[in-house]
Amino acid sequence: MAKNAMKKKCESDLIVNDFCMTICTVNGSGSVTANSILFSALFHMGIPTSGKNVFPSNIKGMATWFVIRANDNGYTGRRPYDDIIVAMNPKTFLEDLNFLPKGGVVFYADHIAISDEARREDLIFYPMPIKALTDELDVPRTIRDFTENMLYVGIVGQVLGIPEKILLAAINKHFSSRPAIAETNFKTVKLGFDWAAKNLKKTDCYTVKQLPPLTDYILTDGNYAGALGSIFGGMQFCAWYPITPATSLVEEMNTLAPKFRQDPETGKNTFAIVQVEDELAAAGAAIGAGWAGLRSMTVTSGPGLALMTENVSLAYFTETPVVFWDVQRVGPSTGLPTRTAQGDISMAYTLGHGDKKHIIVIPGSVNECFEFGWKALDLAEKYQTPVFVMSDLDLGMNTWMTKKFEYPDRPINRGKIIWEKDMDKFPDWGRYKDIDKDAIPYRTVMGNQSPKAGYFTRGTGHDEYGNYSENPKNWADMLFRIGRKLDNVEVDLPMPITYYGKDAKIGIIGMGSTELAIIEAQALLREKGIETDFMRIRSLPCGKLERDFIIGHDRTYVLELNRDGQLCGVLRREFSQYAPRITSVTEIGGLPMTAVWASETILAKEQLNG
Repeated sequence: MAKNAMKKKCESDLIVNDFCMTICTVNGSGSVTANSILFSALFHMGIPTSGKNVFPSNIKGMATWFVIRANDNGYTGRRPYDDIIVAMNPKTFLEDLNFLPKGGVVFYADHIAISDEARREDLIFYPMPIKALTDELDVPRTIRDFTENMLYVGIVGQVLGIPEKILLAAINKHFSSRPAIAETNFKTVKLGFDWAAKNLKKTDCYTVKQLPPLTDYILTDGNYAGALGSIFGGMQFCAWYPITPATSLVEEMNTLAPKFRQDPETGKNTFAIVQVEDELAAAGAAIGAGWAGLRSMTVTSGPGLALMTENVSLAYFTETPVVFWDVQRVGPSTGLPTRTAQGDISMAYTLGHGDKKHIIVIPGSVNECFEFGWKALDLAEKYQTPVFVMSDLDLGMNTWMTKKFEYPDRPINRGKIIWEKDMDKFPDWGRYKDIDKDAIPYRTVMGNQSPKAGYFTRGTGHDEYGNYSENPKNWADMLFRIGRKLDNVEVDLPMPITYYGKDAKIGIIGMGSTELAIIEAQALLREKGIETDFMRIRSLPCGKLERDFIIGHDRTYVLELNRDGQLCGVLRREFSQYAPRITSVTEIGGLPMTAVWASETILAKEQLNG
């Protein structure tokens, strides 16, 4: 915790629409719904906000936290300290207080015994009679925990100033298909709301104010967006094996695909989603479907991707289109399954034995998870190669405020597939022959009835017709030709996005879900008199824009969530002549990056270097 960065609170001044609130509960207690309603209520008020769930990898019983960040300026990345905590877990109560600065606010269930050590005079305490209010509702023992959570929604909402009608709207939205349950939950919330209005005198400085509605925005997570984007991109086959934090992407796909991917005449599904016995089978099935001509994909996380290595090599060398979604978590080994990281970049970029380099796209927002969902399928088929979408747990499983998705702006790109009517155009067709001199061959797929369409698919050495070959020159020619496919891929990849300062000599490079933290860090550095430019890389291999950004700055800091500076290593290898200009800045604790850490680390390095 960066205590030196904590804001000093003034009890006489109201702080409007700007706070970080952490709700401290127990895993498996049913707090997810309550937290979502509080979070959604702020969104319904037009307040830019984000919600991050920090949860353990066990099923039930350990501490879990839900962090809500609200900020008028749109700075909704994680912070290393809180302004408000809602304490429902006695076991972590004292520890949770450590994240509150002077003037911080504590809503706590009054059955939690507060020790003398916890009674800080610089904090504001609001006791909540959760047990007594639950008794008034006379609910069954089996749902008492759920009821208690809905009570703090009403109490906290009233003290913050969230209107009762907004809480009702959030509840009705959440339970839109179950009006009776919505009514019961609102009754509970209203009990807490009315109790707080009668019994709590507001002495803290945090409040909320209605802003214009965020009509162009929705609340959702990256895994949902990735599932929907893949479906809109024409996904026909997905093989997978469950793994945190990627599982929910396929679960969403299972729900969404039948709504969008059925033949209107027959009512039959035009897709197949298959859960297989392990990740090796998932990769093998997905590659087989891609070879057969389906738009194919698999979804996993780091440990699963490691198991897929040999099959990835097969897909690369046989030039089979397939998409791999990697929702990254902390490794090595089992690591921290429910924490976020960016630690699979090096692995994915050159995954497999021998010489290879893969196309990687790196979404940095929920909207880009949708967009890259369909673009990745196009890239795989155009370049006849595996394509990796590198999301992460923070982006994939947490709820984000995002602009509404835009329908794909171009037709599906199937690449160089040829059918019976096309075969006569190629009198000397070979599956691996570079006819157009762009290194991308033409391919036939199952269903092509032409006697000329067949070829032998080999993972061993072969010539341009698919015939077995161990000829050294043939091998070298084939491998170099496959590598050249990516020489001009830059034109089809998502371009980097740059946020400019004023006459900045310092550059910052980041990727993925760290964008909000780095943009806010730019503002914090500006307050210290340091101007920076920030480029978010959205794909690999890198190209001219990334190179020119590095050249254009005296020094460039590469910020990422891994130990070894994996993106920085890629940049140093690809632009080796400019490597001395690039400095790696990394953090690997399993939590999302914060602007405080980013700005203070860069400031310290600047001071160290004079």
